[in-house]
Amino acid sequence: MPEPDSIARWALAAGTKSECGPAPSADEQQVIQLFDELRNRLLRYLLALGLPVHEGEEVIQEAFLALFQHLQRGRSRQNLRGWIFRVAHNLGLKRRTARVREAAGVAAEPEFLAAARPDPAENPEEQLASSQRLQRLQAVLRALPEQDQWCLSLRAEGLRYREIAEVLGMSLGSVAASLGRSLARFSRADGYKV
Repeated sequence: MPEPDSIARWALAAGTKSECGPAPSADEQQVIQLFDELRNRLLRYLLALGLPVHEGEEVIQEAFLALFQHLQRGRSRQNLRGWIFRVAHNLGLKRRTARVREAAGVAAEPEFLAAARPDPAENPEEQLASSQRLQRLQAVLRALPEQDQWCLSLRAEGLRYREIAEVLGMSLGSVAASLGRSLARFSRADGYKV
């Protein structure tokens, strides 16, 4: 299996020329540029959806193959960043649903956040306070509706509200309300007045 960072797999599947052939086309160059720019962000988002790393890598390759085919067909080039996140989101949900069905009732979603490793410089009291705070924030995150979790994850990856709305098929106002609601819950759980 090729390295995760390799575009070779989807490029070969798309029928592109090898490295020894002619220079990449404008479409190939655009896809490679977007791949370099968005791969890590997409992987983090797919991990937040509950996919294991290897499945996230496969979804990314499928999404960029779909992007290349989209461009080859002469379709819209507007907001390709949002387009690729939406495709990856949909593919990721399909993978996750298939895995849940396969597991036949076994919980398929891992924790969104790993348990905190205490800083050796903290004293035991500080460690306890930090641990309790993290547990509160994790509980708030788990209690959020799935769509609110997705909005937060996409925002954390740097997508604008409009792009989040396009990726999740929501209105701009719904995205703003979701993020506002979620952040207010985190603030209350962290002891701040909103």
